[in-house]
Amino acid sequence: MMALMVHLKTVAHLRGRGDRIAKVTFRGLPFYSRVAENCDDVAHFNETFRWPIASRLDGNEMLEIQVYNYSKVFSNRLVGTFCMVLQKVAEEGHLELTDTLIDDNNTSIKTNVTIEIRYQSMDGTVGVWSDGEFLDVPDDRDGMFAFETDSLLSGQSHGSGTSPGRSLQGSIPTFRKAGKGVFSAMKLGKIKISKDDHKKGDEPAILDMEDLDRKAMRLAGSLDPDTISLASVTAVTTNVSNKRSKPDIKMEPSSGRPVDYQISITVVEARQLIGLNMDPVVCVEIGDDKKYTSMKESTNCPYYNEYFVFDFHVPPHVMFDKIIKLSVIHSKNLLRSGTLVGTFKMDVGTVYSQPEHQFYHKWAILSDPDDITAGCKGYIKCDIAVVGKGDNIKTPHKANETDEDDIEGNLLLPEGIPAERQWARFYVKIYRAEGLPKMNTSIMANVKKAFIGENRDLVDPYVQVQFAGQKGKTSVQKSSYEPIWNEQIVFTELFPPLCKRMKVQIRDSDKVNDVAIGTHFVDLRKISNDGDKGFLPTMGPAWANMYGSTRQYTLMDEHQDLNEGLGEGVSFRARLLLSIAVEILDTTAPEIMSSTEVQVEGVSNISESATGKIDEFFLFGSFLEATMIDRKIGDKTISFEITIGNYGNQIDGVSKPSSAKKKKKDGENEEEENELIQNSSEDEADEECDLVSVSCTPPMKPVITDRNYFHLPYFAKKPCVYIRSWWQDQRRRLYNSNMMDKIADKLEEGLNDVQEIIKTEKAFPERRLRGVLEDLSIGCSRFVTLANKDVNQAGRTKLDRERLKSCMREMDSMGQQAKQIRTQVKKNTVRDKLKLVQNFLQKLRFLADEPQHSIPDVFVWMMSNNKRIAYARIPSKDILYSIVDEETGKDCGKVKAVFLKLPGKKGFGPAGWTVQAKLELYLWLGLNKQRKDFLNGLPNGFEEIKAAQAGPGLQSVPPVSLVYNMKQVFQLRAHMYQARSLFAADSSGLSDPFARVFFSTHSQVTEVLSETLCPTWDQLLVFDDVELFGEASELRDDPPIIVVEIYDQDTVGKAEFIGRTFAKPTIKMCDEHYGPPRFPPQLEYYQVYRGNCTAGELLAAFELLQIPFDEEAIRRALIAVHNFAVPQIKIGQGGRADLPPLEGPTDSERGPILPVPLGIRPVLSRYRIEVLFWGLRDLKRINLAQVDRPRVDIECAGRGVQSVLIQNYKKNPNFSILVKWFEVDLPENELLHPPLNIRVVDCRAFGRYILVGSHAVTSLRRFIYSTPDKTSNNWATAAKLMNGYMVLANGGSQPRSSPSLSSRTFSRPAGDITVNMDSEPSLRKMDTVVKLDATSDAVVKVDMTEEESDKEKKKKKKKKKGGMDEDDEPDERVLDWWSKYFASIETLKETLRAQEMAQAEAEEREDLEIAAEAAGSKTNQKSKEKKGSKDKKKGLAADGSEKRPVKAKVDELLVYNKELESEYGNFEDWLHTFNLYRGKAGDDDEHALDDDRIVGRFKGSLCMYKLPLSEEITREAGFDPNMGMFQSIPHNDPINVLVRVFVVRATDLHPADINGKADPYIVIKLGKSEVKDKENYISKQLNPVFGKSFDIEATFPMESMLTVSVYDWDLVGTDDLIGETKIDLENRFYSKYRATCGISSNYSVHGYNVWRDPMKPSQILAKLCKEGKIDGPHYGPGGKVKVANRIFTGPTEIEDENGLKKQTEEHLALTVLNHWEEIPRVGCKLVPEHVETRPLLNPDKPGIEQGRIEMWVDMFPMDMPAPGPAIDISPRKPKRYELRVIIWNTDEVILEDDDYFTGEKSSDIFVRGWLKGQQEDKQDTDVHYHSLTGEGNFNWRFVFPFDYLMAEEKIVISKKESMFSWDETEYKIPPRLTLQVWDADHFSADDFLGAIELDLNRFPRGAKTAKQCSLDMIRNEHELPTISIFKQKRVKGWWPFVARDENDEMELTGKVEAELHLVTAEEAEKSPVGLGRNEPDPLEKPNRPSSSMSWLLSPVRTMCILAWRHYKLHCVVLLAAVLGLLFLGLLFFSLPSELSHKLFNPAG
Repeated sequence: MMALMVHLKTVAHLRGRGDRIAKVTFRGLPFYSRVAENCDDVAHFNETFRWPIASRLDGNEMLEIQVYNYSKVFSNRLVGTFCMVLQKVAEEGHLELTDTLIDDNNTSIKTNVTIEIRYQSMDGTVGVWSDGEFLDVPDDRDGMFAFETDSLLSGQSHGSGTSPGRSLQGSIPTFRKAGKGVFSAMKLGKIKISKDDHKKGDEPAILDMEDLDRKAMRLAGSLDPDTISLASVTAVTTNVSNKRSKPDIKMEPSSGRPVDYQISITVVEARQLIGLNMDPVVCVEIGDDKKYTSMKESTNCPYYNEYFVFDFHVPPHVMFDKIIKLSVIHSKNLLRSGTLVGTFKMDVGTVYSQPEHQFYHKWAILSDPDDITAGCKGYIKCDIAVVGKGDNIKTPHKANETDEDDIEGNLLLPEGIPAERQWARFYVKIYRAEGLPKMNTSIMANVKKAFIGENRDLVDPYVQVQFAGQKGKTSVQKSSYEPIWNEQIVFTELFPPLCKRMKVQIRDSDKVNDVAIGTHFVDLRKISNDGDKGFLPTMGPAWANMYGSTRQYTLMDEHQDLNEGLGEGVSFRARLLLSIAVEILDTTAPEIMSSTEVQVEGVSNISESATGKIDEFFLFGSFLEATMIDRKIGDKTISFEITIGNYGNQIDGVSKPSSAKKKKKDGENEEEENELIQNSSEDEADEECDLVSVSCTPPMKPVITDRNYFHLPYFAKKPCVYIRSWWQDQRRRLYNSNMMDKIADKLEEGLNDVQEIIKTEKAFPERRLRGVLEDLSIGCSRFVTLANKDVNQAGRTKLDRERLKSCMREMDSMGQQAKQIRTQVKKNTVRDKLKLVQNFLQKLRFLADEPQHSIPDVFVWMMSNNKRIAYARIPSKDILYSIVDEETGKDCGKVKAVFLKLPGKKGFGPAGWTVQAKLELYLWLGLNKQRKDFLNGLPNGFEEIKAAQAGPGLQSVPPVSLVYNMKQVFQLRAHMYQARSLFAADSSGLSDPFARVFFSTHSQVTEVLSETLCPTWDQLLVFDDVELFGEASELRDDPPIIVVEIYDQDTVGKAEFIGRTFAKPTIKMCDEHYGPPRFPPQLEYYQVYRGNCTAGELLAAFELLQIPFDEEAIRRALIAVHNFAVPQIKIGQGGRADLPPLEGPTDSERGPILPVPLGIRPVLSRYRIEVLFWGLRDLKRINLAQVDRPRVDIECAGRGVQSVLIQNYKKNPNFSILVKWFEVDLPENELLHPPLNIRVVDCRAFGRYILVGSHAVTSLRRFIYSTPDKTSNNWATAAKLMNGYMVLANGGSQPRSSPSLSSRTFSRPAGDITVNMDSEPSLRKMDTVVKLDATSDAVVKVDMTEEESDKEKKKKKKKKKGGMDEDDEPDERVLDWWSKYFASIETLKETLRAQEMAQAEAEEREDLEIAAEAAGSKTNQKSKEKKGSKDKKKGLAADGSEKRPVKAKVDELLVYNKELESEYGNFEDWLHTFNLYRGKAGDDDEHALDDDRIVGRFKGSLCMYKLPLSEEITREAGFDPNMGMFQSIPHNDPINVLVRVFVVRATDLHPADINGKADPYIVIKLGKSEVKDKENYISKQLNPVFGKSFDIEATFPMESMLTVSVYDWDLVGTDDLIGETKIDLENRFYSKYRATCGISSNYSVHGYNVWRDPMKPSQILAKLCKEGKIDGPHYGPGGKVKVANRIFTGPTEIEDENGLKKQTEEHLALTVLNHWEEIPRVGCKLVPEHVETRPLLNPDKPGIEQGRIEMWVDMFPMDMPAPGPAIDISPRKPKRYELRVIIWNTDEVILEDDDYFTGEKSSDIFVRGWLKGQQEDKQDTDVHYHSLTGEGNFNWRFVFPFDYLMAEEKIVISKKESMFSWDETEYKIPPRLTLQVWDADHFSADDFLGAIELDLNRFPRGAKTAKQCSLDMIRNEHELPTISIFKQKRVKGWWPFVARDENDEMELTGKVEAELHLVTAEEAEKSPVGLGRNEPDPLEKPNRPSSSMSWLLSPVRTMCILAWRHYKLHCVVLLAAVLGLLFLGLLFFSLPSELSHKLFNPAG
């Protein structure tokens, strides 16, 4: 270990008197000396500085010393500088000199400096010295001794931090005796200089970065305010000090705990499936669960729209590793499994990491796993959503989706993954493993040994790799602890894969069942990089460490799960050497294997050194304190064991590897290896004997701390452990990780600070954020310089190189961006930039996680009675040493508070929250050759005690224990003020909390306060005589942490744990002044944790005060030392007098309890709190008795008020007296306000009170009354409420509710302001489309100038010419409520789209800015391209919006895609609802189960204000003093109301039946009345349209909670609840937003938009003006109305049913109501006519949405005129249509058959047709036989009757699903006509030739002739103009038939001339037609050639025709020949008879 040491002795001949400080710099690293105070001409520094150096000292290097005059206030002034070249030092290694300084002008000055320099080189050639050499021990003959009591006796007047040279300035005098002998007997502390930890070199060490208060005080004003950090609220984590590292606050392991997940998948449809005439089924598979869709017959593009839900209860990472597999199977049925067409795989984690955790309407590409050379096999369109507990999924709106889908643009792939994925091979090479545990138990081993007679290794390992749903295994290596496989497992998968993790597991093969030995997950994202300069996944060869259960071999392993990779491993199991590589396949290559089966092949062995050179590592640990040991463990002796890998493990530890560097396995315990093995390592410079590792502390009996905990009495003697181990030297990986981690930690801390500043509303968060960014960019650039130097180290893998490159690139760009963002941080952009910076933090954490392991983690186990009880796992990188500060682990050489926890599942739940033990642990891990620094970080003032057998000569043996002879005595004062929002631990819903404070080995408790969740203890706990070991100055900066645990006292049994928090005390040394700014300390909030959940906050302050020694004791101690005794200094009597006095107990009744003293408790002011008591609701029974006479008690800070008693809760649950108040003293600081408690008690007979429930209002801030500003207008609040929602009324030119539109006019409140609300401007020169961005408050106008409008018109004209009257004005009669609904949904979608566009644009702009300024042109180029593509999309969107004004004028309502409450702040504008809790809080994650604890609700409100209040408020006219601040509140007497509930529809219901469907119906409950709509259930539907309204009469307040539930109808058994939603009607009814009946955008008296409210707009307006005390409304001429000082204009005429116009003021009044938020003072947004979407929840599955319901509620008071009949929203009945398709002819149909005789090609053509979804009604033409040209003539008519929903563009089909179905199920399917052409075969199946599918809403126009008909009509479908049969009614033309050939290309297989004619059912009745060519209206027979006939029916004729055609000539000749032969034959036949006749005729 090379080092340069400089001993700075004195600086002489200084001028004047003052404080001096020196700065010594070498190789750019400065050290500061301590401040030499008040010196005259000589400053004695006498300090040593040490630089560990990595490269040899070069003779040309310089050393620089600068001397300053030190000033506390101003900056230091330079006296002079000394520079020297180190040539002589490099040669000789030692130099002493005295030389003069030079000043700024390079002239020599008198002042001189005396130094001594030493240099120790690596090989020891240059000076070697012993540690004592620098101690100038004076030769002391007289037996007197010199000692430095400087620091002690003079008192440390310079309250400095740990200055690096305070080696001998201890706090107990360090004694020096003449002679060297003393030093070997007693080492005096550390003489070496502690390295300047965590300091930037440029400010003096005294300005310790961490001690911010002091720094702020000293440098007030001189420092850049950005860099001053603020102590965060949880102060424990801020003070990152030199010698102590942060404790981890959260205790319970979060991973491994099962949670609920629900995965919902909708399979919409499939397209372009490869294959002819298929019957496809889609199979959805997640893990082992499979579900199938129904089968669709003979189609390549089936439409399913089926919804599947999978429920899981597993730990998160198990869930995310599950594979979702979608596969299409062809012709599957009960008997056969069908053939696989293609599959698509993705893991659940990929879906979960999507925005909103879902893919919506995306197309999955299918590929064939058995044939990777084939391309895409088709597409499935689906939605996939993964919902965990508490996630809510925002589904885009599900109504009328158009089906024109751009498949390529909407692929089911995460962003950034290319659409064309290639096949790749993933090679996982498994080489060997080592360190496997002995799996079988010793019993089994003995049995085996008895039988086999030999003792072999008892484990048969093999490796199993799982990836993308496939498994591969290596061979089994029999009986081997160090198996060597050398095999590779090859997976073939698409690249990039959609599965993120690969699971590698070593398993033990066993006859019965194989068990896992250890599991390792490889995250592919971490071993690859997808950027431009990225690299394919690669890894290793590297060792992967596996962790799991302990290596104790019992028959049953209770922690087996840990070996499977569930939860955090508690012990090292094995390590495995593996590598991963990926090769992209060229699928066109002929020799490629086309299957994706997993293959296993052998690979060659790799060399030993491939993974790095093996080096010896040294791990040292010292246990400074062991406290808080759980008493359950019992009082057996306790020891601690530390292991690293298998080294140090007592059961099967390993010793040093033998010469072959293999690890020798030694069964025997290392403690027993006493004889020392001779050292064989040559590279150690000093020949030390080989060390024996000591891995265990000596057993010790625990001592009782208090009722719950023990501690071990270590006191001054601290046990140590050390372990030597041998690992491949891959420190570089860990160093880079450490650097990034440190940057990330600093960043995280800074961000927490910024958030804290924002939260507590302190000043200048932007400055702090700038400081954070500054640090980040410095950190990044430092990383780049440091990481750059390790480019050629042995054993570096490809991943090491690539990762280093990419990390450096990332860090570089991050640093640039940080600089960039820093310049953009302004006061108003802090929050946005904070979000950006948080992304940096995630990225840093991701980069810092090193995928290739090197040194295994360190485990600390607590053993009691040889049983392993609890453990802590410490990552080795955190304690790894490096000579470069940034690379050192964050806990290396530091004292860390470590909390031990129970292993495995034992640690879940309450058991995991109790601390098993708290250790103060010091750890150091580094190369053995760097070992001499290992004690540097320990608190100073100890002696080392070596092991006895070490022998005299061994200087460098590590100590087995440390004895501290420096001790400080302190008094700790814990000021426990109060806690709030604690966890409810009792069944009453409250707790009886007390706090227990632990510090070191002491503990004290506060008093118990009964029945509260917000205790104010106001108690000071004093811990006297707390002894801490070490130097005073070090303790000042690094006090140990304080642990505060809060418990709930129970009358019987043990107190129950509520939560825990950590704190650091503020420290006052005895020489510091007790005064501002540090003292008295401020109260701070500490977050209390219970497991991983928060359980409240503690408000407290802690101070640690040093108790000074008295002089007499010191004198005695010095004399004692002279006689060689270790000094023990006791505290004298006068010691405590210097402490600030304690005030005695002030209140006599609290006894001896001390209150928190005045300077610390907050300053109080007088407040008045007014309480509005309205009523109580839904009180549940208490102990089976009903609540009858409840009362509410309000309490705050010890004062309170009670409501009047409700005499009969059943009759009227409201209070008779509404407002009461009380006065109370509260802190001035709002953040410190105590909570206000609301309790409800029930008054029973005989004066008994029973607590019903309670509620704690933790923050009163929202109830603080602020006087209304008279001048301000109220539109700003309205703007907040608007939330960026906007509706384009009337198709558009006017935003209906955009508060920002008119904000320009609000700037001048004086005078009248005109708001023009003319809905139809007379001249429309400009169509203005208003886009509103949710976040901004500006309106963006897109102006279409006249020419554009003209273009639009021309377009329209063109379209009209083409017979497209798309934009007819809709007929009033046709319009109904649904028209309005669908129009509104379109608007909602457009608004959302516009918002998304705007947001994306804003984000992109920001990215571009940052990228542009950070990098040069390259990024610009890229972003431009990106922008281009986005602009295209934008263009499309803009087109859409420009067509908007053309949209038909339909009045719209507002569709909210959430509850109305969330839009209007729960309607708590003046009436608040407080839930009352009772019962114990549930511990399930984050209190999700609190709903079960609600026992009722209190309705009321609070108002608090400082006294006295200004007079003007009370003087206002009509001020009622009884009502206080709650003026103009309605009375709360019972009121009768008609409630009208409209339920539109439900979407995405959770299936309730086995078939994956549900039969939903609606149930509505309000009070006692219940409406069940059971008979109208909707069969087998998960998206039912109900379209119903229900009227219920109710009386508020008794019946105010409306429950709308959806139940599933069951034929047998009870109906199941699917989900329900609850609406509080009372808050809506009384709200000033007027939620009783929504205000529509237009007023009409008839038609679909009829006014629903019994009060007309003018009446409503008059009432509002009267209530708000506003002037108006005044109606003026010319359509004007004036309200307050606003003038609105609008139309004044209205049409009645008969079309007569008459004058009215209603339009004007309605205009005002729609803009009510613009009225000053009282204005607010009134609830518009709307439909709200509410989630349905099921109490059995808390927190997971079970579907959503769209509905709205109207309420009408019964004392008003009755409303009209309910508006009809019943679902539209589908209209009956008949589609008549005439197939006239076909042409160019491909010819399939060969003729038997002639070999000619021909086809027997027929055409088949059906409407999609009605395959069973398919119709065929007759067959045109024997077509030789592909021409066919048919004149055949198909008739398809169907029911059609115009608005949704769907066909409605009702049919029974199967023969067993009870009733028909309704399906909605897009109207698609399928025509297919077939070749008829008689004996075999018909051959399919081609098909075409026409979407009746948009299909290409047919060609006029067969020639013009081509494949392009299908290929370019998107570009061609389309027509709709529903508009055209009649179409005729030619269309192409297509099929796909072997290469998956489309080919033309024929053409068909068809005529489509659509008629309605009525028309069809009037003019009926026959099927085929039948009557009525028959078609004429086709004129077919005579050859067209079937040979089966007329074979002879067929033969003749065949023969004649080909053999005409032959036939004629043959016929002649036959005739000739016939003639001859006849001749010969008749000749003889004729002859004989002639010859012998007698008649002759």
